[in-house]
Parts: sequence; C-alpha cells; structure tokens
Amino acid sequence: MKRVIAVLVGAFVLGLGIAGAEDHEMHVSKVASTPQWESIKSLVGEWDGYHMEGDQKMPTHVAIRMTGDGSAVMHWIDAGTPHEMVTMFHVDKDTLMATHYCSAHNQPRFVAAPSSDPKTVVFQFKDGTNIRPGDGHMGRLAITLVDADHHNEEWGYELGGKISSGMFYLTRVKSAAQH
Repeated sequence: MKRVIAVLVGAFVLGLGIAGAEDHEMHVSKVASTPQWESIKSLVGEWDGYHMEGDQKMPTHVAIRMTGDGSAVMHWIDAGTPHEMVTMFHVDKDTLMATHYCSAHNQPRFVAAPSSDPKTVVFQFKDGTNIRPGDGHMGRLAITLVDADHHNEEWGYELGGKISSGMFYLTRVKSAAQH
C-alpha cells in the first residue's frame, strides 16, 4: 500500500511539474524583432576605444551582454571606475527603449526614434527618475554601426535647454561567441 501511495504521489508531482512547465511556456512573452533591436543585439561583446572630453582623449571599455533570457541588452561602460554606468536596452511591445543608470545619479529613459537607416539607432529622451527641473541628464543617444567590429556612440547631455555631445569611438576586442 505504501508503494502504491508513493507511486501515485510521484505521478501527481510529475504531472504538476509538466503542467507548470506548460503553463510557464504559455505565459512567456516573445521579444519583437525589429531592425533596431537586431542592431543593438549585434553589439554583444567587449569593446575598447576612447571618448573625447573637451580636447582630451580618454580611454574607455564597454562590455555588452544579453540578459533576461534574450529580452534585454546590458551596456556596461568603464566598470570599476567612478564614472561607471549601465544602460539597459529592451523592447516594449514593438518599441525599443533604453534606461541609462548615470553617474549623474539619475536614470533617464529613452525611446528609439523611427529610422530608415539600419546602421544608426537614435534614442530620444522620454522621461526619467531623480531628474528635477533644471537638473542635467542624458538627453539623447545615437549609436552608429560602422562595421561588425566598430561602432560609435554619441551621448548628449542636456543642461539648461542645451545639449552638449560626447563621442565614443569603439573597436570590438571580443565577440559574443568568445565569451
């Protein structure tokens, strides 16, 4: 009798596991594939380069990784430094968005602007957290894919109604396949 009960309990538990897995599959959303999203995903890997601060050429390193079961891309700039920042890219329904976790201690959110140029993805400021009227914040981002191993990023910092741009010139040092 104990064996019969154990078999029945085991079958019941196995059935719950299968039903749970099927239920999970039914509720997992799919990420819409857009040309802009595919462009961002193509950047996964390690990148070295430089950015300009005024007349100074400053070295920089960017690590770009997929996360969230392929639903988000994490762009991690200058890890371990005082100006370390992370930007998370994801698709909301069919709109590519980004949230930038800035060393200015705020979190601007961006929406990709429609574009017919698959090599350039331009993000425009949508809103943000910890941004009071008059506070400086990132107000624009344009990513240009030069080729498979080079891309440029133009970050626009908005303060007092004006945007000053900083350019990053990056070369791939490790692809996603090399991770």
